[in-house]
Amino acid sequence: MSTPRSTPISAPPPAGAPAMAILRLLACFLLVAAVAAAGARVTQPEIAGWYAGLHKPAFPPPDGVSPTGWPVLYPLRAVALWRLWEDPAGPARRSALFWFLAQLALNALWSPVFFGAHALWTGLAIIVLLVFALAMTLRAAFAVDKLAGWLLVPYMAWICFATSLNLAIAVLN
Repeated sequence: MSTPRSTPISAPPPAGAPAMAILRLLACFLLVAAVAAAGARVTQPEIAGWYAGLHKPAFPPPDGVSPTGWPVLYPLRAVALWRLWEDPAGPARRSALFWFLAQLALNALWSPVFFGAHALWTGLAIIVLLVFALAMTLRAAFAVDKLAGWLLVPYMAWICFATSLNLAIAVLN
């Protein structure tokens, strides 16, 4: 296992490396933004009608919190992915990238199932898998790059809260 990187690599980059790093950062933002856009496309039309009509527990966030929270969480996730991608190749990096992409796929799947298909219990199963995949992502990320791991902690907190909300909504409906 490699020693986690907590600061940028100090060796001078090869010629052309800064341009490639910027392209990889852009690719990370585009990938995470694509997942965000796909989720929003399914979620937004359901908020005022179907979701508003559900029985909810006493602890859902106010209406404006979720739309303002995600614009913070998605860039943090994109930078974390980029930092993992920038780490030298090896088994630890491969594991971190695998788990990152797995949790990203589960995140992309949750909105169409919960909001699109109105499948509360299936959505709960997906978000529980997401919590597991995200825990594995954090474990792997901290082994590779401590800052990348810390960038994902707010997302884990939000997903754990969303899981409890999903469970409560499923039980109440």
